[in-house]
Amino acid sequence: MRRIPLHATLSAMAIAAATIGLATTGTGTASASATTAANPMPAHVFAPYYETYNTATAMVKQSQKSGAKYLSLAFLQTATAGSCTAFWNGSTSKPIAHSSFGLEIAKIQAAGGQVVPSFGGFTADSTGTDIADSCTNVASIAGVYEKVITTYNVTRIDLDIEANSLTNTDGINRRNEAVAMVDTWAKSHHRSIQFSYTLPTTTTGLDAQETPILQNAISDGATVSVVNLLTFDYFLGSTEEMATDTEQAATDTITELTSLYPSKTQAQLWAMLGVTDMPGIDDFGPQETFTKADATTVLNWAKSNGLGTLSIWAVQRDNGRCPGTKGAGACSGITQHQWFFSNLFEPFTR
Repeated sequence: MRRIPLHATLSAMAIAAATIGLATTGTGTASASATTAANPMPAHVFAPYYETYNTATAMVKQSQKSGAKYLSLAFLQTATAGSCTAFWNGSTSKPIAHSSFGLEIAKIQAAGGQVVPSFGGFTADSTGTDIADSCTNVASIAGVYEKVITTYNVTRIDLDIEANSLTNTDGINRRNEAVAMVDTWAKSHHRSIQFSYTLPTTTTGLDAQETPILQNAISDGATVSVVNLLTFDYFLGSTEEMATDTEQAATDTITELTSLYPSKTQAQLWAMLGVTDMPGIDDFGPQETFTKADATTVLNWAKSNGLGTLSIWAVQRDNGRCPGTKGAGACSGITQHQWFFSNLFEPFTR
Protein backbone atom coordinates (compact mmCIF):
# COMPACT_ATOMS: atom_id res chain seq x y z
CA MET A 1 0.00 0.00 0.00
CA ARG A 2 1.27 3.43 -0.86
CA ARG A 3 -0.23 6.90 -0.91
CA ILE A 4 0.42 8.54 -4.26
CA PRO A 5 -0.08 12.32 -4.09
CA LEU A 6 -1.40 14.02 -7.25
CA HIS A 7 0.98 15.96 -7.48
CA ALA A 8 -6.41 41.24 6.13
CA THR A 9 -4.43 43.11 8.57
CA LEU A 10 -1.91 41.16 10.54
CA SER A 11 -1.51 41.84 14.26
CA ALA A 12 1.88 42.79 15.65
CA MET A 13 1.93 39.53 17.60
CA ALA A 14 1.30 37.49 14.47
CA ILE A 15 4.04 39.30 12.59
CA ALA A 16 6.45 38.62 15.44
CA ALA A 17 5.48 34.97 15.44
CA ALA A 18 6.16 34.71 11.72
CA THR A 19 9.50 36.51 11.65
CA ILE A 20 11.48 34.89 14.44
CA GLY A 21 15.19 35.23 13.75
CA LEU A 22 17.60 32.37 13.20
CA ALA A 23 21.23 32.03 14.21
CA THR A 24 23.50 29.17 13.29
CA THR A 25 25.90 27.47 15.64
CA GLY A 26 29.24 26.05 14.70
CA THR A 27 27.73 22.55 14.48
CA GLY A 28 25.31 23.65 11.78
CA THR A 29 22.24 23.46 13.98
CA ALA A 30 19.94 26.43 14.34
CA SER A 31 19.19 28.36 17.50
CA ALA A 32 16.39 30.85 17.98
CA SER A 33 17.46 34.44 18.47
CA ALA A 34 14.04 35.19 19.91
CA THR A 35 11.07 33.17 21.10
CA THR A 36 7.39 33.95 21.05
CA ALA A 37 4.87 31.67 22.72
CA ALA A 38 3.80 29.16 20.07
CA ASN A 39 0.30 27.76 19.89
CA PRO A 40 0.45 24.19 21.24
CA MET A 41 -1.24 21.28 19.52
CA PRO A 42 -4.37 20.11 21.36
CA ALA A 43 -4.29 16.68 22.97
CA HIS A 44 -6.91 15.56 20.44
CA VAL A 45 -6.72 17.37 17.12
CA PHE A 46 -8.18 17.32 13.63
CA ALA A 47 -5.29 18.38 11.38
CA PRO A 48 -6.11 17.73 7.71
CA TYR A 49 -3.36 17.88 5.12
CA TYR A 50 -3.17 20.96 2.91
CA GLU A 51 -1.33 20.49 -0.39
CA THR A 52 1.02 23.48 -0.58
CA TYR A 53 1.53 22.70 -4.28
CA ASN A 54 -2.23 23.03 -4.88
CA THR A 55 -2.97 26.62 -3.87
CA ALA A 56 -6.05 27.28 -5.99
CA THR A 57 -7.70 28.05 -2.67
CA ALA A 58 -5.34 29.93 -0.36
CA MET A 59 -4.35 28.38 2.95
CA VAL A 60 -6.11 30.90 5.21
CA LYS A 61 -9.30 30.83 3.16
CA GLN A 62 -9.21 27.03 3.16
CA SER A 63 -8.82 27.00 6.94
CA GLN A 64 -11.59 29.53 7.50
CA LYS A 65 -14.14 27.99 5.14
CA SER A 66 -13.51 24.39 6.15
CA GLY A 67 -13.40 25.27 9.84
CA ALA A 68 -10.09 23.43 10.23
CA LYS A 69 -7.94 25.54 12.58
CA TYR A 70 -5.00 23.13 12.37
CA LEU A 71 -3.47 22.20 9.02
CA SER A 72 -0.72 19.74 8.11
CA LEU A 73 1.30 21.32 5.30
CA ALA A 74 2.64 18.96 2.62
CA PHE A 75 5.52 18.84 1.73
CA LEU A 76 9.10 19.92 2.40
CA GLN A 77 11.92 18.21 0.48
CA THR A 78 15.24 18.94 -1.19
CA ALA A 79 15.41 20.14 -4.79
CA THR A 80 17.87 17.37 -5.71
CA ALA A 81 19.09 14.18 -4.10
CA GLY A 82 22.28 14.78 -2.14
CA SER A 83 21.32 18.27 -1.02
CA CYS A 84 21.00 19.42 2.60
CA THR A 85 18.69 22.35 1.77
CA ALA A 86 14.93 21.83 1.95
CA PHE A 87 12.28 23.77 0.06
CA TRP A 88 8.52 23.60 -0.07
CA ASN A 89 7.77 20.88 -2.64
CA GLY A 90 11.42 20.93 -3.64
CA SER A 91 10.96 24.24 -5.45
CA THR A 92 13.91 26.60 -5.08
CA SER A 93 11.46 29.50 -5.34
CA LYS A 94 9.86 28.37 -2.05
CA PRO A 95 12.60 28.36 0.61
CA ILE A 96 12.04 27.92 4.34
CA ALA A 97 11.46 31.62 4.93
CA HIS A 98 8.72 34.06 5.88
CA SER A 99 8.28 34.76 2.16
CA SER A 100 7.02 31.20 1.72
CA PHE A 101 3.64 30.89 3.48
CA GLY A 102 4.82 32.89 6.49
CA LEU A 103 2.04 35.46 6.31
CA GLU A 104 -0.65 32.78 5.93
CA ILE A 105 0.74 30.69 8.77
CA ALA A 106 0.89 33.70 11.07
CA LYS A 107 -2.75 34.54 10.31
CA ILE A 108 -3.82 30.99 11.18
CA GLN A 109 -1.85 31.19 14.41
CA ALA A 110 -3.28 34.61 15.25
CA ALA A 111 -6.76 33.07 14.91
CA GLY A 112 -5.82 30.46 17.54
CA GLY A 113 -4.76 27.67 15.19
CA GLN A 114 -1.46 26.11 14.18
CA VAL A 115 0.20 24.34 11.25
CA VAL A 116 2.25 21.14 11.06
CA PRO A 117 4.95 21.33 8.37
CA SER A 118 5.41 17.89 6.80
CA PHE A 119 8.67 16.53 5.36
CA GLY A 120 8.78 13.75 2.80
CA GLY A 121 5.74 12.26 1.11
CA PHE A 122 5.58 9.64 -1.61
CA THR A 123 7.33 11.67 -4.31
CA ALA A 124 10.25 12.76 -2.12
CA ASP A 125 10.54 9.30 -0.61
CA SER A 126 10.69 7.77 -4.12
CA THR A 127 13.36 10.14 -5.45
CA GLY A 128 15.84 10.45 -2.58
CA THR A 129 14.78 14.02 -1.83
CA ASP A 130 13.45 13.55 1.66
CA ILE A 131 15.92 15.55 3.74
CA ALA A 132 17.07 12.52 5.78
CA ASP A 133 17.63 10.41 2.67
CA SER A 134 19.25 13.26 0.74
CA CYS A 135 21.55 14.78 3.35
CA THR A 136 24.24 12.65 4.99
CA ASN A 137 25.03 15.12 7.80
CA VAL A 138 22.80 14.58 10.83
CA ALA A 139 23.52 18.02 12.31
CA SER A 140 22.49 19.63 9.02
CA ILE A 141 19.22 17.67 8.96
CA ALA A 142 18.52 18.76 12.54
CA GLY A 143 19.34 22.33 11.54
CA VAL A 144 16.68 22.21 8.81
CA TYR A 145 14.06 20.96 11.26
CA GLU A 146 15.06 23.69 13.70
CA LYS A 147 14.88 26.33 10.99
CA VAL A 148 11.29 25.32 10.25
CA ILE A 149 10.44 25.54 13.95
CA THR A 150 11.93 29.00 14.41
CA THR A 151 10.83 30.44 11.07
CA TYR A 152 7.18 29.46 11.47
CA ASN A 153 6.91 29.13 15.27
CA VAL A 154 5.41 25.65 15.11
CA THR A 155 5.07 23.02 17.81
CA ARG A 156 4.83 19.86 15.70
CA ILE A 157 6.68 18.58 12.62
CA ASP A 158 5.40 15.67 10.56
CA LEU A 159 7.80 13.20 8.94
CA ASP A 160 5.99 11.32 6.15
CA ILE A 161 7.95 8.12 5.56
CA GLU A 162 6.89 6.05 2.54
CA ALA A 163 8.22 4.23 -0.54
CA ASN A 164 12.04 3.87 -0.57
CA SER A 165 12.39 5.77 2.70
CA LEU A 166 10.89 2.77 4.49
CA THR A 167 13.95 0.65 3.71
CA ASN A 168 16.72 3.25 3.52
CA THR A 169 18.40 2.21 6.77
CA ASP A 170 20.96 5.03 6.67
CA GLY A 171 18.23 7.60 6.11
CA ILE A 172 16.10 6.09 8.87
CA ASN A 173 18.95 6.31 11.35
CA ARG A 174 19.91 9.85 10.30
CA ARG A 175 16.29 10.98 10.62
CA ASN A 176 15.97 9.53 14.10
CA GLU A 177 19.32 10.89 15.25
CA ALA A 178 18.32 14.32 13.96
CA VAL A 179 15.01 14.17 15.83
CA ALA A 180 16.87 13.28 19.03
CA MET A 181 19.20 16.23 18.41
CA VAL A 182 16.24 18.59 17.94
CA ASP A 183 14.67 17.26 21.14
CA THR A 184 17.78 18.33 23.03
CA TRP A 185 17.95 21.68 21.22
CA ALA A 186 14.29 22.41 21.96
CA LYS A 187 14.70 21.76 25.66
CA SER A 188 17.74 24.04 25.85
CA HIS A 189 15.78 26.80 24.10
CA HIS A 190 12.63 26.32 26.21
CA ARG A 191 10.59 25.20 23.24
CA SER A 192 8.00 22.46 23.05
CA ILE A 193 8.18 20.37 19.87
CA GLN A 194 6.53 17.14 18.81
CA PHE A 195 7.38 14.86 15.89
CA SER A 196 4.72 12.92 14.06
CA TYR A 197 5.82 9.86 12.06
CA THR A 198 3.37 9.27 9.23
CA LEU A 199 3.50 5.73 7.85
CA PRO A 200 1.49 3.72 5.31
CA THR A 201 -0.39 0.82 6.82
CA THR A 202 -1.96 -2.46 5.90
CA THR A 203 -5.47 -3.29 7.08
CA THR A 204 -3.79 -5.08 9.99
CA GLY A 205 -1.44 -2.36 11.16
CA LEU A 206 2.22 -1.58 10.50
CA ASP A 207 4.09 -4.02 8.31
CA ALA A 208 7.54 -5.55 8.76
CA GLN A 209 9.26 -2.55 7.14
CA GLU A 210 7.78 0.02 9.50
CA THR A 211 8.13 -1.31 13.03
CA PRO A 212 11.97 -1.17 12.78
CA ILE A 213 11.72 2.58 12.08
CA LEU A 214 10.14 3.08 15.49
CA GLN A 215 12.55 0.60 17.11
CA ASN A 216 15.45 2.61 15.72
CA ALA A 217 13.88 5.86 16.99
CA ILE A 218 13.75 4.39 20.49
CA SER A 219 17.38 3.24 20.22
CA ASP A 220 18.47 6.71 19.04
CA GLY A 221 16.58 8.48 21.82
CA ALA A 222 14.15 10.16 19.40
CA THR A 223 10.76 11.03 20.90
CA VAL A 224 7.94 10.04 18.57
CA SER A 225 4.87 11.89 19.81
CA VAL A 226 2.45 10.68 17.13
CA VAL A 227 2.34 7.58 14.94
CA ASN A 228 0.03 8.62 12.11
CA LEU A 229 -1.36 5.85 9.90
CA LEU A 230 -2.27 6.39 6.24
CA THR A 231 -5.42 4.29 6.21
CA PHE A 232 -6.15 4.27 2.48
CA ASP A 233 -4.63 3.14 -0.84
CA TYR A 234 -4.46 -0.51 0.18
CA PHE A 235 -4.57 -1.74 -3.45
CA LEU A 236 -5.89 -5.13 -2.33
CA GLY A 237 -8.16 -5.69 -5.33
CA SER A 238 -11.16 -6.34 -3.11
CA THR A 239 -14.08 -4.21 -2.01
CA GLU A 240 -13.10 -2.69 1.33
CA GLU A 241 -15.18 -1.31 4.19
CA MET A 242 -12.89 1.62 4.85
CA ALA A 243 -14.09 2.53 8.35
CA THR A 244 -13.59 -1.06 9.48
CA ASP A 245 -10.13 -1.10 7.90
CA THR A 246 -9.20 2.12 9.69
CA GLU A 247 -10.30 0.77 13.05
CA GLN A 248 -8.58 -2.59 12.55
CA ALA A 249 -5.32 -1.05 11.37
CA ALA A 250 -5.29 1.26 14.39
CA THR A 251 -6.18 -1.47 16.88
CA ASP A 252 -3.45 -3.77 15.56
CA THR A 253 -0.96 -0.89 15.66
CA ILE A 254 -1.81 -0.31 19.32
CA THR A 255 -0.75 -3.92 19.94
CA GLU A 256 2.56 -3.20 18.21
CA LEU A 257 3.05 0.04 20.14
CA THR A 258 2.36 -1.80 23.40
CA SER A 259 5.44 -3.93 22.75
CA LEU A 260 7.55 -0.96 21.68
CA TYR A 261 6.54 1.33 24.55
CA PRO A 262 5.81 -1.01 27.50
CA SER A 263 5.86 1.80 30.05
CA LYS A 264 2.93 3.63 28.42
CA THR A 265 -0.67 2.97 29.40
CA GLN A 266 -3.26 2.03 26.80
CA ALA A 267 -4.75 5.51 27.09
CA GLN A 268 -1.34 7.05 26.41
CA LEU A 269 -0.82 4.82 23.40
CA TRP A 270 -4.20 5.72 21.90
CA ALA A 271 -3.38 9.40 22.48
CA MET A 272 -0.14 8.79 20.57
CA LEU A 273 -1.97 7.36 17.56
CA GLY A 274 -3.27 9.21 14.50
CA VAL A 275 -5.20 8.12 11.41
CA THR A 276 -5.46 9.84 8.05
CA ASP A 277 -8.28 8.82 5.74
CA MET A 278 -8.84 9.91 2.14
CA PRO A 279 -12.39 11.22 1.67
CA GLY A 280 -14.23 9.56 -1.18
CA ILE A 281 -12.57 7.36 -3.79
CA ASP A 282 -8.88 6.76 -3.18
CA ASP A 283 -6.16 6.12 -5.78
CA PHE A 284 -7.10 2.44 -6.18
CA GLY A 285 -10.69 3.11 -7.21
CA PRO A 286 -14.34 2.73 -6.15
CA GLN A 287 -13.65 -0.50 -4.24
CA GLU A 288 -11.82 1.67 -1.71
CA THR A 289 -14.30 4.47 -1.02
CA PHE A 290 -14.35 6.30 2.30
CA THR A 291 -17.98 7.35 2.52
CA LYS A 292 -19.80 9.97 4.57
CA ALA A 293 -21.15 7.16 6.74
CA ASP A 294 -17.58 5.87 7.22
CA ALA A 295 -16.56 9.31 8.42
CA THR A 296 -19.24 9.35 11.11
CA THR A 297 -18.25 5.85 12.21
CA VAL A 298 -14.56 6.75 12.43
CA LEU A 299 -15.28 9.99 14.30
CA ASN A 300 -17.32 8.22 16.97
CA TRP A 301 -14.71 5.45 17.25
CA ALA A 302 -11.87 7.97 17.52
CA LYS A 303 -13.64 9.84 20.31
CA SER A 304 -14.46 6.70 22.26
CA ASN A 305 -10.87 5.43 22.10
CA GLY A 306 -9.15 8.73 22.88
CA LEU A 307 -7.33 8.92 19.54
CA GLY A 308 -4.75 11.72 19.45
CA THR A 309 -4.87 12.89 15.82
CA LEU A 310 -7.49 12.69 13.10
CA SER A 311 -6.68 13.82 9.57
CA ILE A 312 -7.72 13.60 5.93
CA TRP A 313 -5.80 13.66 2.67
CA ALA A 314 -6.41 16.40 1.77
CA VAL A 315 -8.57 19.42 2.58
CA GLN A 316 -8.61 20.47 -1.09
CA ARG A 317 -10.50 17.26 -1.90
CA ASP A 318 -13.33 18.00 0.53
CA ASN A 319 -16.02 18.69 -2.06
CA GLY A 320 -18.23 16.76 -4.44
CA ARG A 321 -17.24 18.24 -7.77
CA CYS A 322 -16.22 15.03 -9.54
CA PRO A 323 -18.52 12.10 -8.70
CA GLY A 324 -17.05 8.78 -9.84
CA THR A 325 -13.46 10.01 -10.23
CA LYS A 326 -10.75 8.15 -8.32
CA GLY A 327 -7.75 9.75 -6.65
CA ALA A 328 -8.52 13.29 -7.76
CA GLY A 329 -6.43 16.04 -6.23
CA ALA A 330 -9.18 18.66 -6.02
CA CYS A 331 -12.34 16.65 -5.31
CA SER A 332 -13.47 13.54 -3.48
CA GLY A 333 -15.15 11.58 -6.26
CA ILE A 334 -18.40 11.21 -4.30
CA THR A 335 -21.53 13.30 -3.98
CA GLN A 336 -21.17 15.50 -0.92
CA HIS A 337 -21.58 19.03 0.33
CA GLN A 338 -18.41 21.08 0.29
CA TRP A 339 -16.45 20.73 3.56
CA PHE A 340 -18.59 17.79 4.71
CA PHE A 341 -15.64 15.85 6.15
CA SER A 342 -13.87 18.87 7.64
CA ASN A 343 -17.06 20.20 9.22
CA LEU A 344 -17.78 16.76 10.69
CA PHE A 345 -14.26 16.18 12.04
CA GLU A 346 -13.37 19.66 13.31
CA PRO A 347 -15.25 19.26 16.66
CA PHE A 348 -12.86 16.36 17.39
CA THR A 349 -10.30 19.04 18.30
CA ARG A 350 -10.31 19.56 22.07
